Amino acid sequence: MAQTEFHHISVMPEEVIDGLAIKPDGVYVDCTLGGAGHSSRIAALLSERGRLIGIDQDEEAIAAAKERLAGFPCKIDIVHDNFRHLDDILGRVAAPVVDGVLFDLGVSSHQLDTAERGFSYMQDAPLDMRMDETASFSAYDVVNTYSEDDLDRIFHDYGEERWARRIAKFIVDARKEKPVETTGELVDIVCKAVPKAVRRAENGHPAKRIFQAIRIEVNDELGILEGAFRAAAAHLAPGGRLVIITFHSLEDRIAKNTLRELARGCICPPELPVCVCHHHPEVRLLVKGRKAGKHELSENSRAKSAKLRVAEKLPPFEEGGAA
Repeated sequence: MAQTEFHHISVMPEEVIDGLAIKPDGVYVDCTLGGAGHSSRIAALLSERGRLIGIDQDEEAIAAAKERLAGFPCKIDIVHDNFRHLDDILGRVAAPVVDGVLFDLGVSSHQLDTAERGFSYMQDAPLDMRMDETASFSAYDVVNTYSEDDLDRIFHDYGEERWARRIAKFIVDARKEKPVETTGELVDIVCKAVPKAVRRAENGHPAKRIFQAIRIEVNDELGILEGAFRAAAAHLAPGGRLVIITFHSLEDRIAKNTLRELARGCICPPELPVCVCHHHPEVRLLVKGRKAGKHELSENSRAKSAKLRVAEKLPPFEEGGAA
């Protein structure tokens, strides 16, 4: 695949580079490589002794990234895997300690704009939504095999959809006649389920939250986050940076809460006169939920919901000293 075929505009590129505080000889991990928008900026700042490790589960993204990253002087490792396996990946590439880790979460512009991937409610295509096209489980399986209760749960929990139960019932009723096979069929069902008055009053497409919920379920997008964030922090060298970009409230809540816990000191009950937990913070928070600037928003509407968080790894705590 040619690089030009993979279109994706990286969000907050300058803020990411500032957050990572690149060292020319450092080791950096891009857990969501995509088309290497962020990674190419990182690689441009690395020397021959520097190293970039890019991880992605999308083979089209990897093909585009390999082309875009060709020619940089630093050592580059590209891994086809899910960042949920970050511990194992860093073991396989012999990089137990790194200087920075980036997570740019969510679906890429390329995935949304490629109709046959089935991510978009704006284009008719087979129900798919797999970020890793080698996986067997897809949106088709969710829509056609989940019970009404399970559909209601994911629409409510992952889409924050107030018409979740009604939409779930309409889907189950529709598939009794024949399987729901395309995004267009699913959109039609959702539009029938949501009352006309509500569709007119609400801002945005009525299927937007449903597609988000199904995509999250197919790719287990929320279930993998906390463990991956904690693994990233564990592998950082003192002074190393963890940068996270989120795109909706569900994943941002996990990022915020995980970083807050990693930054906590004593966790003893407040009624205890002295600390007995001996718990010490692993990171300090540097950036808490920064949004894209006006100029970027004018050029990239998909940056509107993005939030950036940055944490720095603290040195090990020594008894009698300071963290």
